[in-house]
Amino acid sequence: MTPPANISRRRIVVTGMGAVSAAGVGAQALWAAARDGVSCIRPLKLARPYPGRIKIAAQVPDFDPAAHIEPEILPYCDPFTQFSIVAADEALAQAGFARKEAGGPRTAVVIGTGIGGAKTIDDTSYVEYAEGGRPDTLAVPRLIPSAAPTTLGMRYGAKGPTFALASACSSATQAIGEAFEMLRAGRADRAIAGGSEACVINGSIRAWEALRVLTPDLCRPFSTKRNGMTLGEGAAVFILETLESAVSRGATPLCELAGYGTTSDAFDPLRADVEGPARCMRLALESAGLEPGDVDYLNAHGTATYANDITESEAMRAVFGDRPPPVSSTKPIHGHALGASGGLELSVVINALREQIAPPTINFIEPDPKCQVDAIPNQARKMPIRVALSNSFAFGGINATLVVKAL
Repeated sequence: MTPPANISRRRIVVTGMGAVSAAGVGAQALWAAARDGVSCIRPLKLARPYPGRIKIAAQVPDFDPAAHIEPEILPYCDPFTQFSIVAADEALAQAGFARKEAGGPRTAVVIGTGIGGAKTIDDTSYVEYAEGGRPDTLAVPRLIPSAAPTTLGMRYGAKGPTFALASACSSATQAIGEAFEMLRAGRADRAIAGGSEACVINGSIRAWEALRVLTPDLCRPFSTKRNGMTLGEGAAVFILETLESAVSRGATPLCELAGYGTTSDAFDPLRADVEGPARCMRLALESAGLEPGDVDYLNAHGTATYANDITESEAMRAVFGDRPPPVSSTKPIHGHALGASGGLELSVVINALREQIAPPTINFIEPDPKCQVDAIPNQARKMPIRVALSNSFAFGGINATLVVKAL
């Protein structure tokens, strides 16, 4: 399939990536846990007592923001901004940039988040309603979703298009995809893009409990006896640039970001549809100039909620036929980090491509007959991977898919 005539032929590559996750600080720590099937879901730790039923989460362990962020900046940073700074610093270092070298008027910053400063919102509400106190003076600049991209823009001197993108669980994937489209269209030459979320807090967990989608024990996507997801947190940030730019400065790209698709189901606030996700994957492949048969591996949205895994399986079969490519969900490793999940998963996908190893879907018992996909159960699989997809499908029916390709 040749790219449509209206698609620019500018090739976009990833030259750096960074992550903060339940596996710790660093994209390599996340990849090692995903590849080796090591769950980072642990007993829940909160500053205030939590009387709810769910006692587990995928929280970032032993995170000390002062070890990474200057004291004059830290008071402005909710944890979701802190995570994005640490991930972005790692990404820029891998890409070979000193702090301000990455900036300029042709550098965009796009960060996805489902909620923004959730801890600041929770703490401010507690002070107001439980303690009768006054909120912190800096609460507003901490809690706004744009705090992360604007802070990164100031940190690196990036003066191009800068914005937050909020589309629930598709936020990071859409942010990366929209940055990709900007570079392809020539509106920018470089982008700092990804997603960040820090909402493992009392109010958020209580709200997710009310939806009855959280498991009290094990997250097991596409498996029989699955009973829900586990909340996570973290950030993943990527440096995108044109291949021409990367080559001219002697950088070594990690992979090509080859395609992006996004659609809306326009169907239901909570329930997913088959047609919207299927069309999203087709658009991503069309954007990349690829056929379904070119795909070697797919990282699924894979929430381990009963209905969503069935719907996503049906959507994959609608695109790929009776034998979809091998599929895994890494959410049992790093949790469902909502607006950051697509970024964490893209980081895993890029490393899978580079090491030619597909990570496993852990906690798998046996296939669900209604989820007819090869879910790479429990053990990583050494296999050729030249093209891979990463799916994110959000509440409200917002779908996003990214295509990465070996150079």
